[in-house]
Amino acid sequence: MHDKHLRSDEIELLLDGEEGFGVAPLRGHVHACLPCRQALADARKLMVALDALPDFAPSPHFADRVMAQVQVFEPWHAAAARTVEQFVPAGRVARVAAGLGAAVAAGLATAGATWVLARADMAFILTRLGAEGVRDQIAAAVTDLTSTVLGQPGLDAVRTGTPEMAAVAVGGFVAVVGMGVVGLRALATTSRNAREG
Repeated sequence: MHDKHLRSDEIELLLDGEEGFGVAPLRGHVHACLPCRQALADARKLMVALDALPDFAPSPHFADRVMAQVQVFEPWHAAAARTVEQFVPAGRVARVAAGLGAAVAAGLATAGATWVLARADMAFILTRLGAEGVRDQIAAAVTDLTSTVLGQPGLDAVRTGTPEMAAVAVGGFVAVVGMGVVGLRALATTSRNAREG
């Protein structure tokens, strides 16, 4: 016996006239429970009213209007095949010629890739030479900058001196630049105050 009221799916079982192991307890509950008996009677009335409604056929273009609003997912391979089909000629002779052209192009691409892979050591050497050239250019620029900032005697001291000497020279350069920046800021502040005052 059911202690709770019937669920909508259980009422549907009774309306459909289902027979089975679980239906007898539902019928017993309906006989003993006034709210469930009323719910079953209301569901029967609704079913009779729905059956009495006339059948309607949709308009001929109903499916087209609905499908125009549905986003259909197309797998990538189907889209790719459809795109390739646009470029395939319709005539047999043209199709054979296009196939031969594609085969020659694929063969040339394969040969080119094989040649590049076989010459990978050459590409590595050229890349290394290029990197060494860039490194040499950077070293020359740093040397020129150091020579300009510290002068030739300072550059010679950095080259021939110990790491401590190089650190002192670089520290002196940073101190001079820092003092220059502080001086320029003080000058700009003084100039701004003079214009405002």
